Amino acid sequence: MTSVYEKIGGEPAMAAAVDVFYRKVLADERISHFFEDVDMERQAAKQKAFLTMVTGGPANYSGKDMRAGHKHLVDRGLNGTHFDAVAGHLKETLEELGVPTDLVGQVMAVAEGARADVLNR
Repeated sequence: MTSVYEKIGGEPAMAAAVDVFYRKVLADERISHFFEDVDMERQAAKQKAFLTMVTGGPANYSGKDMRAGHKHLVDRGLNGTHFDAVAGHLKETLEELGVPTDLVGQVMAVAEGARADVLNR
């Protein structure tokens, strides 16, 4: 059985997606302030490893769990509107890169599944 990771193009596709995704996020004034003091090269590497793992690729993610990794942002006001903005940029990125609709849906289901942990609910 082929994983979503393999179906969307593996490592090159994931690297491209994370690059495009963070360009969108950093250009969005609703959410860019959450990344002002972030080492974006390190953040992109963590995001790539996480997305790779949750889409069935090689599990090299060694970061904090979603709750712990986002608690400081929730303390700074991160809420469902911000989550929706980030998720929207992820969806747009995948669509722009030509990922088939069914696979976009699968990735977005994984993202939505993380909502409660990201928002510490």
